[in-house]
Amino acid sequence: MSQIDKLLAKHCPEGVEFRPLAEIASKSASIKWVSAADASFKYIDLSSVDRITRQIGDTVSVTAADAPSRARQIVRTGDVIFATTRPTQMRWAVIPEEYDGQIASTGYCVLRPDNDVILTNFLAHILGTGTFSRYVEANQIEGNYPSIPDSRVREFKVPVPPLEIQREIVGILDTFSKMEAELEAELEAELEARKQQYEYYRDRLVGRRNFVSGEWTELAVAASIRTGSKPMIISDSGNFPYINAGNEPSGFTNNSNAPGGAVTIPSRGQGGAGHVGFQKEDFWCGPLCYRVETKSSAFINKFLYYYLRNIQEELVGLRKVGSIPAVNKSDLGKVKVPMPDIEEQQRIVDLLDKFDVLVNDLSLGLPAELAARRQQYEYYRDQLLTFKEAE
Repeated sequence: MSQIDKLLAKHCPEGVEFRPLAEIASKSASIKWVSAADASFKYIDLSSVDRITRQIGDTVSVTAADAPSRARQIVRTGDVIFATTRPTQMRWAVIPEEYDGQIASTGYCVLRPDNDVILTNFLAHILGTGTFSRYVEANQIEGNYPSIPDSRVREFKVPVPPLEIQREIVGILDTFSKMEAELEAELEAELEARKQQYEYYRDRLVGRRNFVSGEWTELAVAASIRTGSKPMIISDSGNFPYINAGNEPSGFTNNSNAPGGAVTIPSRGQGGAGHVGFQKEDFWCGPLCYRVETKSSAFINKFLYYYLRNIQEELVGLRKVGSIPAVNKSDLGKVKVPMPDIEEQQRIVDLLDKFDVLVNDLSLGLPAELAARRQQYEYYRDQLLTFKEAE
C-alpha cells in the first residue's frame, strides 16, 4: 500500500469530499483604469500561456491609454488562470511572483484558491485532468469562438482531500513534472539540431545556387495565387483545418474549399504574413491566406513548397509596413522560381520528404517520444487525482 493509500485509509475511509470551485477559490478584482494614471502593467492575453509548458511567455506592457478592453483582471501570485475562450485547448497556468499585480484578459477565469482548503498546485494539477477536460467540453457554448462561462467553471466539483494528502500528491506530480521538463528540454534540443540539419540539406537541394544555369519563371506564371473565404462556423473541432492569417491553423471547419497538396502563404499579420506552409489534406483557405497551386505539369506543388520555404525570409521581406503587415499578391507573383525538369523536382521532393518525416512527423522519432512522455505524465496525474467521493 502506497503512502497516499495509507493516508486516505486513515483520514478518508469513506471517501473524499468534493466541493465546487466557487466555494474554495475566490475571484480577482478588476482594475479601475481611470485611477491607474500612467502606470504600466504586463498584460497576459490568451496567447501568453504556453499550452505545453503551462508557463506565461510573451506579454506586452499596457497603460490606461492603450489597454485592450479585455485587459481588466488583476492577478496575484498563486492565482490559477484558465482560458474560457476556446476552452478545450486547456490553456491554464499558475501566476508566478513576477506577475503579481499584473493584468489578465477577461478571457481567463481567475481562481484564487483558499490555501487553508486546497493547495495552489493541487488545484492546478486538477485543471489538467481528463475529468475536467470532459466537463469543459460538455459545458462549453459553441460558436465562432467557443467559450465556457466563468460561472460554469466555478460549478465544477473538485476533490478536496486533507492538506497532508494534497502535499503528498503535489510532491509526486511536481517532481514528475520537473523530470519531464528536463527530459523534454534535452529532447527538444536534439530535435532542434535535427531541424537545423534538415534546413541545411534543404538549402543544399533547393538553394538558388543549384539552379544558376537553369530556366526561371515568375511564381504567377508557374502557379495560380488565390485567396479563400470565411466559412460559416469556425470551432475547435471539425474535419478540416481553417488556414487564415498567422502561421498556424486558426480553427477547424466541417467543410473544405481547397484540396490537399496546396501551398499556403498568409497575406496578413505580424506573425504569419509571408510564412510558407503545405497542406497535405483538404482544408478551408481563409480570406487572408494565399493558396498557391501549379498551373501545369511543368511543376510539382511540393517542389514549389520546398523552394518557397527555403526563401521564406525573402517572402516575409515583401510585407508592406503598416498597422497590419501585408504581402501583396502582385509582389508575391513576381518572385522568381527555378524550373528543373520534373524528374529532378521529384527526386528533390522525395529526399526532403524523408527528412521532413524524421523531423516533423508526430508518429515517428523524437516528437513521438516527447508525446509519449507527456501522455505518461497525464496518465499518472489522472490516477493520483481520482478519488472515491464521500456520500
